[in-house]
Amino acid sequence: MAIGNRIFIQRPAGDPALLKSYQHLPTANIADTMNRIAVLGNGIRRVSSPAKPIMAGYAITVKVRAGDNLMLHAALDMATENDVIVVSNEGDRSRALMGEIMIAYAHYTRKIAGIVLDGPVRDIDALSVLDFPIFATGSNPAGPFKEGPGEVNTPIAVGGVAVRPGDLIVGDADGVIAVPLGDAAALLDEATRYASFDAGKVEAAKNGTANRAWVRQSLDEKGVEFIDGICP
Repeated sequence: MAIGNRIFIQRPAGDPALLKSYQHLPTANIADTMNRIAVLGNGIRRVSSPAKPIMAGYAITVKVRAGDNLMLHAALDMATENDVIVVSNEGDRSRALMGEIMIAYAHYTRKIAGIVLDGPVRDIDALSVLDFPIFATGSNPAGPFKEGPGEVNTPIAVGGVAVRPGDLIVGDADGVIAVPLGDAAALLDEATRYASFDAGKVEAAKNGTANRAWVRQSLDEKGVEFIDGICP
């Protein structure tokens, strides 16, 4: 087996109906439900202007050599409308992995759900106003190589989070969350309840009915000393 230079055609299949429900859940609520440890870091953020505020799709995972996008091209030719392509780039920031041409192909021809890159894009003026979810670490005019090696649809690590082929990927203005496929259905119910609870707390914060007693209680439990005076 050509480990490090292979493409798996098949991956676990997700339920398209779940995606519609997750398109109404902010990543912040999902993150809280997952104990705040499933957020993709390394500065991955939305760099485009999609009309729909929340992206949801199933991961096609791509592992590339730093600054090389050959396997990303291969993944684009495999992707369909419910897919989010998620790319591990060894943390490299020296070269853009995609530009306007590739993104146009992903959006208009393949009609995929979105792109998540652990690396930069280029042609940022065009991409920043595009109605298509693009998440990246920023922009860089230097283009990528197309030599390989790499892998498609194998487990990867992106922004400090493990992502497996078929995992549910959710992204919005706050960032990107990876939900293990086997947990997605059960988590939906929990995150939906939490979102409703969170909305109630926002309303209480606005109308002056928020219960803030927990703050003093927590400080007391931690032994914080309150001194009625000015620090010398």
